[in-house]
Amino acid sequence: MQTNSTQPSLSTRDLTIRFGGHVAVNAVTADFYPGTLTVIVGPNGAGKTTYFNLVSGQLPATSGKVLVGGQDITRAGAARRTRLGIGRAFQLTNLFPNLSVMENVRLAVQSRAGMGLNFFSIWSSHKELVARAEHYLERVSLTAKRDALVGTLSHGDQRKLEVAILLALEPSIMMFDEPTAGMSVDEVPVVLDLIQSVKSERNKTVLLVEHKMDVVRALADRIIVLHNGTLVADGNPVEVMQSKIVQEAYLGTPEPAHA
Repeated sequence: MQTNSTQPSLSTRDLTIRFGGHVAVNAVTADFYPGTLTVIVGPNGAGKTTYFNLVSGQLPATSGKVLVGGQDITRAGAARRTRLGIGRAFQLTNLFPNLSVMENVRLAVQSRAGMGLNFFSIWSSHKELVARAEHYLERVSLTAKRDALVGTLSHGDQRKLEVAILLALEPSIMMFDEPTAGMSVDEVPVVLDLIQSVKSERNKTVLLVEHKMDVVRALADRIIVLHNGTLVADGNPVEVMQSKIVQEAYLGTPEPAHA
């Protein structure tokens, strides 16, 4: 599905992975474009997170291709894919629990600046980078907790910190795996507003795995539906969500009213 650019920033071609006799992702072909937020939905076990793992390099494909800007990166590892602009916030937290909130973000800023993960860098001599780290903490409403150890944060605050780290890495392709999972009702709007602001920049390609339909409705430009690892629907959110196969099998049918 083409939208805002003639050249897809990310593509998969017949992307497949098998675990023994089980095909977890089955020949998925899709193009993703800058300025478009694509939500990937489907029932548990549909292959959504496995597809993310194949794109971001956590798993090697059995067959098929992953391309960034037309360049075949199928055999590239996760670190190289990050350097090529793929950034991912994990469903399970991927943080340094014994460092402070600020230290986690500043390491991401430092890495983005090409300085590597040097824990002992003299940060007072890098005022601009410190200011950028503060900026990302402010965007996720964590400034007040800048000195707290990450291991002491609530699950929701850890998820917000993950988003701050992803933003600090400044990828051109941003992947969110159920970003609001485990958050309280009060915390969810902060992350949704952040993703909405990223989407509004129009130069980022955003992929989102999500099962909460209110989140999907609020954010999606496009919906892809996976079932048993196979892409079974792809298109405009209204059309996809109104299709019978999605209503019955993937989004759930309304329960009958009780007298």
